[in-house]
Amino acid sequence: MAYHPFIDGRSALNRWIMNRGGAQKLGRLGEEKVVEYLKFQEYTILCRNYRWARGEIDIIAEKAHSLIFFEIKTSRLKSNFGSPETWVNPRKQKQIATTALKYLQSHQIEDVECRFDVIGVIYDGYGNWYFRHLKNAFWL
Repeated sequence: MAYHPFIDGRSALNRWIMNRGGAQKLGRLGEEKVVEYLKFQEYTILCRNYRWARGEIDIIAEKAHSLIFFEIKTSRLKSNFGSPETWVNPRKQKQIATTALKYLQSHQIEDVECRFDVIGVIYDGYGNWYFRHLKNAFWL
């Protein structure tokens, strides 16, 4: 599955990310780009950065009567750690699922189809963002 490009031509922002941004800021910007992408794909964003105990879900969205819990992983183009979407290991999957269950309980949501998606984001340093959206990335 190929990455899909998302172009951002603001070169000053690009230089800032690469020179002074750091991994945490790059991750936040990657999540911002994913929100734009999801809205373009007609997802309704319900919640961002939902936290419970030790868990966090980056984005919770709805589409076609389904609730989707997204984990977003962002990397620069030349990373030595593999594709970002592969970073969601079984321990992280369990943490996401536990946090999703608490979200459902706290919002009294029942009888709704849920799925867990992972979106890998790569930033090339020249204003281009690439996404790989893995639907139903894992099951529990």
